[in-house]
Amino acid sequence: MSATLLHENQVAELEKIAVEVTAKYASQVDTGSYPSESVEALREAGLLGLLTAQEFGGMGQGLRAAATVVERLARECGSTAMVMCMHYCGVSVIEKYANDIVRREVGEGRHLSTLAFSEAGSRSHFWAPVGTAQCEGDHVRLDAHKSWITSASHATAYVWSSRPTTGDEASTIWLVPADSDGLQRQGPFQALGMRGNDSTPVLAENVNIGQDAQLGEDGQGFQIMMETVLPNFQVMNASCSIGLMEGAVRRTCEHASETRYAHLGSSIADLPTIRNYIARMRVQLDAARALWGETIAAVEEGREDAMLKVLECKALAGETATAVLDLAMRVCGGAAFRHDVAVERYFRDTRAATVMAPTTDVLYDFIGKACCGMELF
Repeated sequence: MSATLLHENQVAELEKIAVEVTAKYASQVDTGSYPSESVEALREAGLLGLLTAQEFGGMGQGLRAAATVVERLARECGSTAMVMCMHYCGVSVIEKYANDIVRREVGEGRHLSTLAFSEAGSRSHFWAPVGTAQCEGDHVRLDAHKSWITSASHATAYVWSSRPTTGDEASTIWLVPADSDGLQRQGPFQALGMRGNDSTPVLAENVNIGQDAQLGEDGQGFQIMMETVLPNFQVMNASCSIGLMEGAVRRTCEHASETRYAHLGSSIADLPTIRNYIARMRVQLDAARALWGETIAAVEEGREDAMLKVLECKALAGETATAVLDLAMRVCGGAAFRHDVAVERYFRDTRAATVMAPTTDVLYDFIGKACCGMELF
C-alpha cells in the first residue's frame, strides 16, 4: 500500500475549516451540541469522501490522509475529531464491500457513516456481538442492544455487526440505514467528555433490512474487523489523542507565557518548574507521535510488525494524553478549571480513549500475548 498524503490545497482547506469553523464552535459543541457546522464544512470541502475512489466522486486517499484530518480537528475539538474518526472507519468498510451506489453517495458527501459494533452484552469485546440476524424471506431481521454509536442521530447509516445468519462464525457486517423502523436511539449523550459526538445506545427490535445490505460474506465479520476496521480505528483514535495533546500543549504554553505576577513583573513561564512540566508534556507527546507515524508507515508498507504497532499506538497515545493533560492542569493551576482557558475540556476529552473498545487494558493483554507468541483471540 503506497503512502497517500493530503494535497497542498486540501491541507489549506482543512486548516481553514479547523481555525474558522471547528475552533469557533468548540465551546458550543462541548455543551452537547453536535458539530454540524464542521461536518457541513468538511462535506463542502469534499473531505467526507476522502477515502472513496475518484471514480465514485471521492479523493482516493488512504489511512495517512484520514489520520491527518482527524489529528488536525482534534487540536480544536475532540468531539468533531471523533465524529470523523468513526465516519472514516465506517467508510473503510463501505469502500471495500458496499455497492457502487453507496460508494458514490459517500464520495459525493451525501453519506455520513459510523460504526455500530459495541454491545451491552459483550461490552468492550467489540469483536463478539450477541445481537442476532435472522433471514425472513428476502429480508433479514436484526435484534440487538448496541451500547454506543457515535453520530447516532446524525449518521446516514450504521456499519453494523451481528451474529451470522448461519453457521458458527463470529459475526456478519451489515449497512443499516439510520432511519430504519425498529431502531430506538436512547440519547441524548450526557458524559464527562466528547460531549458533542452524539454517542448513544441504540436498541434494535425487529429491524428489517434487505439481504443486499450485507457487507462481505456471512460470517466474515471478524475478518473485516481485524483487517479493515481495527487498523483504521486504532490509528485514528490515536490521531485524536495526539491532536488533543497538541491543542492542550499550545494552550498551556500560551497561558504560562501570558499570565504574569504583577508584583514581580514575571510570567509563570519564568519559573523553571513550570518549564520543566511543559518540557515533559512536549517530550511525551512527541514520543506518542513518533509511534503513531511509525504505525502508519508499517500499515502502508504491509510490514510484519504492523499489527503489533497498531495495538501499541492507541494504548500509548491514550495513556500519554491523560498524563500530558494531568500536567497541563497542574501548570495552569486554578485557571485550568475555567472554561475560557479550555484546558479542562481537553482534560475531559482525553479520558475517552482509554475506555473505548478495545480498551487500554485489553490492548495491553493483546500486546503481551503477541510478545509471548500466543493467539490474541
